[in-house]
Amino acid sequence: MRQLEPTYEGPTPAPAVNHCLLVETDSAGLVLVETGLGLDDVRNLAGSLDAGWVEMVQPVLDEEETAVRQVTRLGYSPDDVRHIVVTHLDVDHCGGLPDFPDARVHVLAAELDTALGEAPSLRYRPAHWAHGPKWVTYPAGSGPDWYGFTSIQPAGLPPEIRLIPLGGHTLGHTGVAVRDGDRWLLHCGDAYYYHRELDGDHHPHPIMDIVQSRSEAHHDLRLGTQARLRELVRDHGDEVSVFSAHDPWELRRHLAGPTV
Repeated sequence: MRQLEPTYEGPTPAPAVNHCLLVETDSAGLVLVETGLGLDDVRNLAGSLDAGWVEMVQPVLDEEETAVRQVTRLGYSPDDVRHIVVTHLDVDHCGGLPDFPDARVHVLAAELDTALGEAPSLRYRPAHWAHGPKWVTYPAGSGPDWYGFTSIQPAGLPPEIRLIPLGGHTLGHTGVAVRDGDRWLLHCGDAYYYHRELDGDHHPHPIMDIVQSRSEAHHDLRLGTQARLRELVRDHGDEVSVFSAHDPWELRRHLAGPTV
């Protein structure tokens, strides 16, 4: 299991991150969970990203931080990435899709339908799928139980990788569970932004809470999802490690752990 991350300078305050996973499988090759921003975003900012989003987020536009460059540094070819699983299609989660044009891209159907219908917008950018990705879509309906959540088995991927729908941030938002030895990792995407939101006392980040509130698709569903994640951590924290897409402290903790 590889955790792909940007470079940090200084202990605190820490910049928000785009937390990606590179999973090595025996049957499906390399599976990339999230892509972050891609080479086109760095090289052709005006043609790829919304100017208002860039001004608000102020992303670090460094080719060496893109997933494709990190995959190469690990000794792989980008062609070795045969599958990409995205939690949703916001710009900072799928900008790297064009860097892996032959990969199958797994996403909930409601998310793809919304993205194609709303783009171009602040969050959905047509440049990220202009190359014609090999979409593989899934309904968010019933499926096998996974610690009280519905799970979806992505086509062509081993059972150690599951989609776990976590609605609210977008209409087709999903978590991605990856079995790592005797534990599960659950990439929660933007279901929450800050690790203390999952504490029993629920302590949102004063700035990031504003960001997630303004970007939510369904308020009550988002809060319900977070409540269920708190229950998951409380009842099964010894079996499941959860993390969000953007929390830098969580990323540091996982990079220091046995999965690196």
